[in-house]
Amino acid sequence: MKKNFLILLFICLSVGIFAQQQNYELVVNVNKVGAKVQPTMYGLFFEDINFGADGGLYAELIKNRSFEFPQSLMGWNTFGNVEVRNDGGPFNRNPHYVRLSTSGHGHKHTGLENEGFRGIGVKKDGTYRFSVWARTVGNNSTQKISVELIDAENNPFERKEVEITSSDWKKYEVILTSPKEEEKASLRIFLTAEGPLDLEHISLFPTDTWKGRENGLRKDLVEALNELNPGLFRFPGGCIVEGTDLETRYDWKKSVGQVENRPLNENRWHYTFAHRLYPDYFQTYGMGFYELFLLSEDIGAEPLPVVNVGLACQYQNEGEHCHVPVGELGDYIQDALDLIEFANGDITTEWGKLRADMGHPEPFNMKFIGIGNEQWGPEYPARLEKFVEAIREEYPEIKIIGSSGPQAEGKDFEYLWPEMARLKVDLVDEHYYRPPQWFLDNADRYDSYDRKGPKVFAGEYASHHRNRKNNWESALTESAFMTGLERNADIVHMATYAPLLAHVDAWQWRPDLIWFDNLRVMRTPNYYVQKIYGHNPGTNVLPLTWNKQPLTGQEGLYASSVIDTDKNEIIVKLSNTSEEIKNVKINLEGLGRRMRIQPGVELTVMKGDKDLENTLDNPKIILPQESSTIMTGTTLEVQAAPNSFNMFVIKYTN
Repeated sequence: MKKNFLILLFICLSVGIFAQQQNYELVVNVNKVGAKVQPTMYGLFFEDINFGADGGLYAELIKNRSFEFPQSLMGWNTFGNVEVRNDGGPFNRNPHYVRLSTSGHGHKHTGLENEGFRGIGVKKDGTYRFSVWARTVGNNSTQKISVELIDAENNPFERKEVEITSSDWKKYEVILTSPKEEEKASLRIFLTAEGPLDLEHISLFPTDTWKGRENGLRKDLVEALNELNPGLFRFPGGCIVEGTDLETRYDWKKSVGQVENRPLNENRWHYTFAHRLYPDYFQTYGMGFYELFLLSEDIGAEPLPVVNVGLACQYQNEGEHCHVPVGELGDYIQDALDLIEFANGDITTEWGKLRADMGHPEPFNMKFIGIGNEQWGPEYPARLEKFVEAIREEYPEIKIIGSSGPQAEGKDFEYLWPEMARLKVDLVDEHYYRPPQWFLDNADRYDSYDRKGPKVFAGEYASHHRNRKNNWESALTESAFMTGLERNADIVHMATYAPLLAHVDAWQWRPDLIWFDNLRVMRTPNYYVQKIYGHNPGTNVLPLTWNKQPLTGQEGLYASSVIDTDKNEIIVKLSNTSEEIKNVKINLEGLGRRMRIQPGVELTVMKGDKDLENTLDNPKIILPQESSTIMTGTTLEVQAAPNSFNMFVIKYTN
């Protein structure tokens, strides 16, 4: 019995050693420089979901600052004598304002208090610009208000006084300095004079916004976006382009011009999901198309705005009566043409002048436009065709992006692709939110695509683990799938993970690339996979094979390779989705006489248990680890850990 046990043990150990020692010889043919990797290959998709704009990327800290929510005082508590009015305000598209009058008793106060977006986050020693449009009423005597920051226990910890000196509407400002950090503060305003006086557009911004702009963006969130080195920035969505109905679609023309006079819009996500209901979720358009174009420019990404095609969300609207008839699309088509003029037009044009008046006389050099989002059926190409005709006639240089619908396969998908080819759109937007295994099974998805038709924009994708969390399994399977995007760079020109942002206290959808609260930002493992690809896209594809075939999941391995002719680098990305160590040899073949491989190789590795995830309290559980190794001649020998994503950067000289 003991002898048989020892024999069995020996066999098990031998099998284990053999499995660990088995070599996987990958061949990279350096002589066959392939398709160009587009600068837009890895980018960002922004949609105002999960409080991504107001309460998120847009740095405004006051909710319902102009009292335009359907419940005029939503977000506000009032005390004393406060009246909401809508006559005689300074902004015709935001007519509501509040009048503060004496309470009629010396020991009763008048004022109001704002809760912010799940609280107001302030940092120790941080400075915050309070501003308000105000006027005195009934006389010209100076009126006063006291402005306070209140902590979560209702204790004031910073106070400043503002004098209102005119009976004409004017903007007043004061700087508040926080002596401490507080995640869920409130802003309180007292009437400290006899009154009455009127207040409108009550605002609070950190002075330390991205690039210090007054109507600015939250600095730490933009830094996280910029860190990804995106080549593309798609906005403003997503389903908000369609709206729950056409009246609530995102209208870019309402999002430009004077900030205070941009009208409120109902956010399509605020009551879409009954189990994640947020009736206080609206769009002030404070971060509108001008700010989004500016952000694209700041982070070096090509802007890709998307406009409505005349269809409301087809998930929520059945029947032609919900949509714009094909023969009545004139205004919608003109919106698309005017958008191109706003982005690129000379300052002598109507919309180019508005851009210049807003502070950017130079064009934004927009090259792409998306028409429609997740539309399907014959309703979509019938309308899209009218846009294509108009844009081709007036702006033939603009590349048009159509859609293959909300699914990655099926009858709608199969119907729309030929239609997109017929209409000769430049790219087709594909979406796939699928389980991790789907991403592994589809790493070769684009190997067999038709090379003669439109190119592919993988516009929304994410690996959805069963618990919908951003764990390492979801990120690892995305890294494997992305080797297929990279290998097929001749057909895939753009790819953007979705959604981008989520507030931990106010989200409708997960997983998401970046999570945040009022003071902190957490980068997910998925984020770091995107960062590795975004910083190492290469300039051209190189063929990489195992047993003369692309490595698309054999033995749990997925790989791609590119060359960067600007940096003199050969870059190999390798995902090991198995539970075993893999001994890998990477052989470089086809080296020219003048190409000299440098022995030092840079390694970047992400690995861990599949259930691990980063959190706001512990954001560094899964991170890329950088090291170096030595190459022997033209061969690199490495061990790929179980459940790991690996990148090897091999340098050369000419």
